[in-house]
Amino acid sequence: MDPEFFINSEETLRRLYSATHDLAIHKIQETLGVHAQEFIRRSPFLCLGTQDLNGRADVSPRGDPPGFVSILDDRTLAIPDRPGNNRLDSLSNILANPAVGLLFMIPGFDDTLRVNGVARIATNPALLETMTVNSRVPTLAIVVQVREVFLHCAKALRRSHIWDSTHHQDRRQMPSLIKMILDETTGAPEEEEMRKIDAGLEEDYKKTMY
Repeated sequence: MDPEFFINSEETLRRLYSATHDLAIHKIQETLGVHAQEFIRRSPFLCLGTQDLNGRADVSPRGDPPGFVSILDDRTLAIPDRPGNNRLDSLSNILANPAVGLLFMIPGFDDTLRVNGVARIATNPALLETMTVNSRVPTLAIVVQVREVFLHCAKALRRSHIWDSTHHQDRRQMPSLIKMILDETTGAPEEEEMRKIDAGLEEDYKKTMY
């Protein structure tokens, strides 16, 4: 792209938009109020944003039954770390740079909840025991000290029609997860062998979800 069209200052940026609405400024809270806490108790899904010291950004999805994020007090949350691919991107980033951003979603709600804060990694047995699912205790928890909390309006989710089943796409229109990864790395095997690999992944999901 022509560098002429890149924006390089906040002043230039803000000239493109009207002034921020007072409600958008004043809605930011430093603690978890009654509605934020209820939103978190209902939420089965969040996205966790982190960065390392070099500015490498990462966003990780986290999901569990509603209420899986523990509200320790009005300034502290704890997120269980469930089994994954063991890349440990988010956890490594938190060790390097503890600033995090959370986006909570509730199926059927077009509003979202945003929480920004500072995270630490904890292995407190008493805390982890409260996060047990299917008799599996998480290895650790991400404990977030809340700095900013605010509800986010419905425009993005309404534009996307994310909860509207008439806009849902057929998953079969794209290859399986493993095939897409193999296509772009080592190369995928023939169709019959690929079916066995896909079936193995589904079986692995059943065994390693927790």
